Amino acid sequence: MTIRATNQADVIPLRPLPAAADPAPPALPPEPLWRDLVGEVLRRERRAQGRTLKDVSEASRISMAYLSEVERGRKEASSEVLAAAARALGLSLADVLALAGERLVSLTAARTRSRTRSRSLGTVGGQPPARTAGPSGPRGGVLLAA
Repeated sequence: MTIRATNQADVIPLRPLPAAADPAPPALPPEPLWRDLVGEVLRRERRAQGRTLKDVSEASRISMAYLSEVERGRKEASSEVLAAAARALGLSLADVLALAGERLVSLTAARTRSRTRSRSLGTVGGQPPARTAGPSGPRGGVLLAA
């Protein structure tokens, strides 16, 4: 066995791939990432207070570049960083996480409505499309409730 062969890893997909004979599943909006949601909350709260990135950066002792990346969802911030940013905005970490959770629930509901709508539009000959997975849907999504 060569070094090249030993350095190759087996890749196991997280979601089952559709069978070759199955039509492509309808396009759904991408599933939201937690870092995007938290970043949106921080940016929205900062702007609502009329504060600059520099101001919040100095108050939280987080570099302006890093805080910007957190707000844009480019960095997965630690709980300590999120707590510092929240405090600088006059919020608690729980407030930031609750606001992000509310946004996640609303986006998940929109994805569920989109999935339901695309299934009803995807009927062939009056028959609904065949399901290829368990009760969580063809793409393995998870339904969250508040």
